[in-house]
Amino acid sequence: MAKPRKTIITCAVTGAIHTPSMSEYLPVTAAEIAEAAIGAAEAGAAIVHLHARDPKDGRPDQTPEAFEPFLRVIKQRSDCVVNITTGGAPTMTIQERIRPAATWKPEVASLNMGTMNFGLFPMLNRFDAKLKHQWEKDYLGNRDIVFRNTFGDIEHILTTLGANGTRFEFECYDSAHLYNLKHFFDAGIVKGPLFIQTVFGLMGGIGAHPEDVMHMKRTADRLFGDNYRWSVLGAGKNQMAIAAMAAAMGGHVRVGLEDSLWNGPGRLAQSNAEQVARARQIIEGLGLEIATADEAREILALKGPETVAF
Repeated sequence: MAKPRKTIITCAVTGAIHTPSMSEYLPVTAAEIAEAAIGAAEAGAAIVHLHARDPKDGRPDQTPEAFEPFLRVIKQRSDCVVNITTGGAPTMTIQERIRPAATWKPEVASLNMGTMNFGLFPMLNRFDAKLKHQWEKDYLGNRDIVFRNTFGDIEHILTTLGANGTRFEFECYDSAHLYNLKHFFDAGIVKGPLFIQTVFGLMGGIGAHPEDVMHMKRTADRLFGDNYRWSVLGAGKNQMAIAAMAAAMGGHVRVGLEDSLWNGPGRLAQSNAEQVARARQIIEGLGLEIATADEAREILALKGPETVAF
């Protein structure tokens, strides 16, 4: 009898899109980020995707030193797979963005697969009155953000981190990003199984309609066949609906306060673990099983926790 297919839950615990004034539950300090990640893992997340923040005002911080305290605590207290961002914030340079993953050599790093407009400004209308820091208003109100991910940038990240055995969560916000990844795959710069995270509902990328989800899945199937593992994230209110759709179609899912602050209409999620528990309920309600961290390592052909530098 064949082994049942396992579904990987990734939890992105804080990110660089939402700002601290939007939710009191958004992790900001190293201690809060560590607790959020460990709680998510205990709730069923096999992978935790990590950003750092300045503890004083919550702005994104992409210095390796900002990551060190929570990386060490997470490793001491959990066997989850650690995924370090190379996206950082869209206002950062590629040199800034790569430093934490280059320093700490995680099992997985995220990698955005194309340059794109990055529209956060719709959130300003909803949250403007609540914003406590000027940087939040400046950041969210910026209509000129171009998230740079050129072919040169992508190859630099692939070769630099690949040399350490780090594999990638390929973040694809549109079908063009899948074709960009196909270029690197055909060139032999990346090898399967590719971990492809298709992103829905962020302004500047593809929408969050079920047809958009189907289009990205069909395109990835055609380009990569059985050489990839598919995961999804839906931004904001789209989070759980897209997770449910993808899980039913054989995909993996990503949740977390980076992607959505909510746990139902008008209800702020009080923890990342709360969202993981909701995703787990959906997955198990479909008659599927969630993957453990070690099962995720096997599914994604990861190098193992003993090889990281933290």
